[in-house]
Amino acid sequence: MLNLLEFPGHEMVVFAGDEESGLRAIIALHSTARGPAAGGVRLRPYRRVEDALHDVLELSRAMTLKNAIADLPLGGGKAVIIADPNRDKTEALFEAFGRAVDRLGGHYWAAEDMGVGPDDMAVVARTTRYVAGLPTGPFAGGDPSPVTAAGVFEGIKIALRHTTGSEALAGRTVAVQGLGHVGSNLCALLREAGADLIITDLNAALLAETQREYGVLAVSPEEIYTVQADVFAPCAGGGILNEATISRLNVRVVAGAANNQLETSACANHLANRGILYAPDFVINAGGIINVAAEILRVRNPDDYVTQKLNGLTATLDEVLGQALREGRSPLAIAEEIATRRIGQLPN
Repeated sequence: MLNLLEFPGHEMVVFAGDEESGLRAIIALHSTARGPAAGGVRLRPYRRVEDALHDVLELSRAMTLKNAIADLPLGGGKAVIIADPNRDKTEALFEAFGRAVDRLGGHYWAAEDMGVGPDDMAVVARTTRYVAGLPTGPFAGGDPSPVTAAGVFEGIKIALRHTTGSEALAGRTVAVQGLGHVGSNLCALLREAGADLIITDLNAALLAETQREYGVLAVSPEEIYTVQADVFAPCAGGGILNEATISRLNVRVVAGAANNQLETSACANHLANRGILYAPDFVINAGGIINVAAEILRVRNPDDYVTQKLNGLTATLDEVLGQALREGRSPLAIAEEIATRRIGQLPN
C-alpha cells in the first residue's frame, strides 16, 4: 500500500465497500480550511488499489488549490470508484456510494467527474443530500462540463495573448487531447472562434465521429505530442506531461482541462525551459467547480455568480502568467503561492 506519508496534509482518507453492490471506493479529504471539501467522483477500472489511492490523493490536493484559487468557500476533496464505466455502472453501486458519502456528515460534497454524469449523481442523491451536479431540482447545476470548457477557452486566449500579443483564435491551431464532455465542448468553442483543430482520443469511434462533425485532422494518441500547433490542450487523463512527452511538443502554449497534467512538479520547469507557456490546470479548469459551488451554496442567482467567479478566475490566470513571465519563474509556482495564501482565508 502506498505510503500515506508521501502525501502530507490530508485530513481524512476513507475506504468504502459494499459487498452486495460491488462498491469499492476511496474518498479523500485534503482540506476543509475554507469550508466542506468538494470534488468530483471518478469511476475508472484501476489496475491496483494503490493506483486508485495515488490518484485520489493527488486529485484531492489539487481540489484544495483549485477551490482556493477560484475564491470559493470550499475545501478540497475527491472520490474514486474502482469499476469499469462500460460494464459496472448500476443504481445499487451509486446508492451504496451515496451512503458512504452520507456517513461523512457533510464534510465532503460529491459531484461528477470522469466516468460519471448528472444522471449517476441523481442516483447518488437518493441516499445522501451532499451531492451536486444534479440534472434537476431547485438549485440543480447540471453537467458542469460546459462551464469548465468555457473557462479553458478563455484561458487559452489569455495564454495566447501573453505569447503572441493577440487573443485571436482565427488561424491558430489547437491540438486537443481527449473528446469527452469537456473536450467536445471546447472543440465547439474553438471552431466557432475560427481555430483549426487537431484531435485525438482513445475511443476510435468517437474520434472518427468528431472528425466528421468538424472536418478537422485526427491523429493517433501518440501523434498528438508531435504535431505542430499553437496550443496543446490536454483534456483527458492526468500525468501525461513528462520529460519524454514535453521534449516532443511543438507548441507555444499548454492549456487544457485535464487534472494533474504534470507527472511531477519539475515538469513545469521543463516546459519553461523549452519556452512553452503552461496554464496551471487547477486554475484554467476551475469553471466546473464554480458551477458546482453555486449548487452547493444554494445561490439565488447562479448564472450571475458563475459569471462573476469565472471573470475573477480568468483575471487570476492573467496575473499568474504575467507574473511568471516577468519573474522568469514557472506559472505553477506562482499559482500555488497564490492558492496557498488563500487557504485559510475567508473568500470574497
